[in-house]
Amino acid sequence: MKTKKIYVGVGLGLAQLVLLNSGISAQEKPGGMLDEVVVTASRSPKRISEIGKVVRVINAETIARSQGRTLPELLNNVAGLTIGGNGGNPADVKAVYMRGASAANTLILIDGIPANDASGISGEYNISAISIDQIEKIEILKGGNSTLYGSDAVAGVINIITKKGNGNLSANLLGTAGSYDSYKQALGLNGQIKATSVSINATNFDSKNFSSAAPSNGQTGFDRDGFHQKSFLMNLGQKVSNKLSLRGNFQASNNTADLDNGAFADAKNYTYSKSALVAGLGAKLELNKGSLNFSLNQNSVQNQYNNQGSRTNNGGDITHLETNFNYAFNDFIDLASGVSYRNLKTDQYNPYSAPLFAGNNIKSLFSSFFLRSGKGFQAEIGGRFNSHSEYGSNVTYTINPSYLIADRYKIFVNVSSAYRVPSLYQLFSAYGNMALEPETSASYEAGFDLNFSHNINFSLAYFKRDIDNVIDFGQISAGKFGYINQNFQKDKGFEAELGLKPISALNLNAYYAYVDGEVTTPAKTFNNLFRRPKHSYGLNAGIDISPKISMNLIYKHTGERVDRYFDGSSFKTVEANLDSFNLLDVYIQYKPLNKLTLFSDVKNVLDENYIEYSGYTTRGINFNAGFRLDIK
Repeated sequence: MKTKKIYVGVGLGLAQLVLLNSGISAQEKPGGMLDEVVVTASRSPKRISEIGKVVRVINAETIARSQGRTLPELLNNVAGLTIGGNGGNPADVKAVYMRGASAANTLILIDGIPANDASGISGEYNISAISIDQIEKIEILKGGNSTLYGSDAVAGVINIITKKGNGNLSANLLGTAGSYDSYKQALGLNGQIKATSVSINATNFDSKNFSSAAPSNGQTGFDRDGFHQKSFLMNLGQKVSNKLSLRGNFQASNNTADLDNGAFADAKNYTYSKSALVAGLGAKLELNKGSLNFSLNQNSVQNQYNNQGSRTNNGGDITHLETNFNYAFNDFIDLASGVSYRNLKTDQYNPYSAPLFAGNNIKSLFSSFFLRSGKGFQAEIGGRFNSHSEYGSNVTYTINPSYLIADRYKIFVNVSSAYRVPSLYQLFSAYGNMALEPETSASYEAGFDLNFSHNINFSLAYFKRDIDNVIDFGQISAGKFGYINQNFQKDKGFEAELGLKPISALNLNAYYAYVDGEVTTPAKTFNNLFRRPKHSYGLNAGIDISPKISMNLIYKHTGERVDRYFDGSSFKTVEANLDSFNLLDVYIQYKPLNKLTLFSDVKNVLDENYIEYSGYTTRGINFNAGFRLDIK
């Protein structure tokens, strides 16, 4: 009861602050969050006020004030996002849970191009392969968005926009050192030379002295697992004329690590190596009232496991070809339309089954109309037709009206469908099932974004998501087990966010997220949001102590969860209740010179002893410190 009174008191206090400041600022020019320009929600630059979807941005300024942190750590502090394994070993795969959905139901984009792992069981991309030093901006688009982006965009889309090279040519050098013998070096070159833009970034990261698995029952002697990452990014752009520009990208990374044998199970001489390559060519032709874009991309992943001489090699390749067209017919109608082709292949070798060679493809045609009345009413109406080489065709739709009042208050409704195709492993492996259908979903969303002033923003979004044909592991036929469509998933929840700037030196961003979900199987209905909390909330506080010193306080509460893991000693699946936990990080940076930044990042300041996954360890209080030198 005492805790509830505190929540009520804080809520009333914040509400009063909002009302007081909104009255004072009533004559201010509209602005704030709604003026942010994004590309992910409509495939062309538009202000958030012009679109009826929930979009959140991690901008270049935020990334610049997060030196030494990782991409999973940044994403974990966005309302409605939980990154599984965030506090564990850097080598562990990070699961992206958006609005309670499974990791495979959030689509990762790199510069607008889908990034998947064709060699994996479910196909999701491991975001740990992307170094934060190569990122310019991140746009998080929530809700079902398969109409614009195709498979996997069931819960939402995360678009990681890499550095492209703008302004005068400059270089930067970064170095950090911290707990668990962690060291990082990064070198960047960015800028323009006449009509050519260039961005080159290279990163090297090492960490060790941290065991992934947690000892149990008095066990000792678990070895310390190391992690090493090398990554390289090159983006080139060439302006051929006032209307035509060309671009090329090359991104490569290699992760090597020591692994354990699972929950509560140590391993000796068990190693892992993952190489990822993303390369592409593109062109953009500016038209009088729009643009025509062309892109060809190759995404290749190679995973190698060596467990005391027992070797597994899994490779995956995805070729993606797309042309999209944006056109403004007049002041009231815009069109985003395109065609895409994706070809997927995998080759897998392991000591326990026959080699796997498989592939398929999917072709799509999509169009969305963006309508404006000129009096506040706006809407997106769109659809997508998909043709899959194995299961045939399916269609998705989007109906997304919104209304903007006084250029500062936006209300919206979004009704859309989405889908996720079965992975190559789920179709063609020893456990595969060629009769699998795609998971299909219907999403319903409503909410508002309110800009009371430049200094106060408040947002609320409610969502409901129903997924049919959920892919599960079960009995295909007599004596044969594998992947089947048999479940029905229902999720619902809401997110509330408040941004305040009471004084020029202080930025406050608070959020609360709630999600609940259940799955219906042929046998029963039960809550299945394993490892995902019903309740989470947090506060990010940015403080400018002086013109040269700034500080960020980053707090997140993760509520109680239920976990499932395989117990190797009993060969049974075990359920465990996980307690809630609170994490507080403190980041501070000092600029003694315009070109030199010194920083320190202390994580888990409260030294919380918490569990994200049963049987695995997390980091206690830890830190890293370093410098960034800009050479212009």
